[in-house]
Amino acid sequence: MYYVTKRLEISAAHRLELDYESKCRNLHGHNWIVTVHCRARELNHNGMVTDFSEIKRIVVDDLDHACLNDKLPFNPTAENIARHICELVPNCWRVDVQESEGNTASYEID
Repeated sequence: MYYVTKRLEISAAHRLELDYESKCRNLHGHNWIVTVHCRARELNHNGMVTDFSEIKRIVVDDLDHACLNDKLPFNPTAENIARHICELVPNCWRVDVQESEGNTASYEID
């Protein structure tokens, strides 16, 4: 099995739809650290699992400098964002989304 990992930083704003009082219900921003993990049993015709530049293009084009509530059709929690990225990137099996120091959510395909 081959593995590649790409770590990116994006800036984006969001507000959370919550059923309790929280300052996160207000629009606010983060410098998100996104770590994308891809794997493949065989390399593609270029000798890669997934091109690092393709991972960057997909994540940055989709989310960087965006208001995530306007861009995404779901409540933009770190958990949901991790799943969303995992579904977009070829050969991705895990994504870690850190929205602030000490607060990281992960999504992993079973």
